[in-house]
Amino acid sequence: MPGKDVFVTFPELQIDKPAAAARIVVAMSGGVDSSVAAMIAARSGAEVIGVTLQLYDHGEAAKRSGACCAGQDIYDAAQVCEKLGIAHYVLDYESRFREGVIERFADDYARGRTPVPCSLCNQGVKFTDLHAFARELQADALVTGHYVRRVVRNGKAELHKGRDPARDQSYFLYGTTPEQLDLLRFPIGELPKAEVRRQAAEGGLIVAAKPDSQDICFVPDGDYAGLVKRMRPETEAPGEIVDLGGKVVGSHRGIVHFTVGQRRGLEIGGSPEPLYVVRIEPDERRLVVGPKQALAVSEATVGAWNWLGEEQTEVEVKVRSLSRPVPARLEGGVIRFHQPEYGVAPGQAAVAYEGDRLLGGGWIEHTRSAIDAVATAA
Repeated sequence: MPGKDVFVTFPELQIDKPAAAARIVVAMSGGVDSSVAAMIAARSGAEVIGVTLQLYDHGEAAKRSGACCAGQDIYDAAQVCEKLGIAHYVLDYESRFREGVIERFADDYARGRTPVPCSLCNQGVKFTDLHAFARELQADALVTGHYVRRVVRNGKAELHKGRDPARDQSYFLYGTTPEQLDLLRFPIGELPKAEVRRQAAEGGLIVAAKPDSQDICFVPDGDYAGLVKRMRPETEAPGEIVDLGGKVVGSHRGIVHFTVGQRRGLEIGGSPEPLYVVRIEPDERRLVVGPKQALAVSEATVGAWNWLGEEQTEVEVKVRSLSRPVPARLEGGVIRFHQPEYGVAPGQAAVAYEGDRLLGGGWIEHTRSAIDAVATAA
């Protein structure tokens, strides 16, 4: 154990304080990523406190491999903390998670939107509430296992993409505030997944080979439509499928089974080209379909925008976690893409970057078809 005059020198932790005087809170989901983050924090010699949020307990979901923040995962987090010799606490946030994430998820589907529950979770219980908890404990840092990097430039903390592009999670963290980033640390952001697992195995952690959690962790069997139907039964009411001109071309078995851009499950015959869901009109229980080019979007209106970096007009924007950023102009809450962009739908997050640096983001409220924009200009 370092002496009281020894500073925490682990560059991943960015704490300029004697090790014996530093206190670190680690958010532990029970997976390998947060466990290795906790191991790095523990090896610094600081006082480390592991915290796991119990977010849901849906029967078999609590036992299911690949979930997070429930049953087996809480047990795994406790075992890792025991191995590391650090304290471990479990906080019951199930009601907050249900109201802020699960209910919102179901509402978005009922409104014909494409939800991003991971962003909701990070903006709510995982960052907002954990940040408050860490402050109450007078912690010097709140450590998580996200694949992102905290870079300090000119005395100001910035949020950057994870070094491994295949694992980067910055898209889901656009709602992070400057105050939260001052406390947050991401010790595995420079590492590829294989190295994280190697370090876990080398450290004797029981989660070294544990499967990764799923994107929608609170869905017991991966059947999100089943969950939404139970919570919002009106979403399984059948309705019409119409083309862009309003002509009825088929019927569907409930809007819950569809999102914008989807082709599978439409079962429309007689069309000379593949048709996709272009728009969902939940009040009329109607799907509007069209050819692929009808999915091209020229601009999107974004609400609840959060700037983490300086406000900018010319940016690069991602509208899906796995898409590449594309050039766009951002003015007055409207994103105008330099070239028509596909895969843009209400309910998704639009996240702005400057190179690897995350500038901010918000929720897509409305989109404008590139075809409509051309017709208006003509």
